[in-house]
Amino acid sequence: MRERQASSGGNRPAGDFAAFVAGAGGRLLHTATLLTAEAPDDNPRARRLLTLALARTYASWDRLRGDDPYDHARRHLAARFAREAWRAHAPLPRARPRPPGTLGDLPPEERLVVVLTLYEGVAEEQTAALLGLPEDRVRVLGDRAVAALARPPARA
Repeated sequence: MRERQASSGGNRPAGDFAAFVAGAGGRLLHTATLLTAEAPDDNPRARRLLTLALARTYASWDRLRGDDPYDHARRHLAARFAREAWRAHAPLPRARPRPPGTLGDLPPEERLVVVLTLYEGVAEEQTAALLGLPEDRVRVLGDRAVAALARPPARA
């Protein structure tokens, strides 16, 4: 990665970005892996999502000033996932069968709400604003997802 020229005016030094990625990259990758419902050791879609989110974060690094870079990267990660998942309108192909009750059994919109609100601890109001949905819709999606995850698997 080419080193950015640091300019005055309170901008963050480019070296701070490398430190940010070293510190937050693992958790962001885990979040991306939960979103894509891929196996942790085989997660090419999650890695692509993370790479794109970090690229957007790096592009705006000098303008972040007092903003939290983790929150910025997470917003890009969630927004990219939402665009890709909702554009497809079809369930994503599964590489391996999953045990019942996993995140992979949820529709992408429910999975996104669960990961943001329960794993990342983002408030429902912020999740609604990020996704452009009413708060009530986010609450319904979260409740539906949690109920589906808590439901015992059906016996065949």
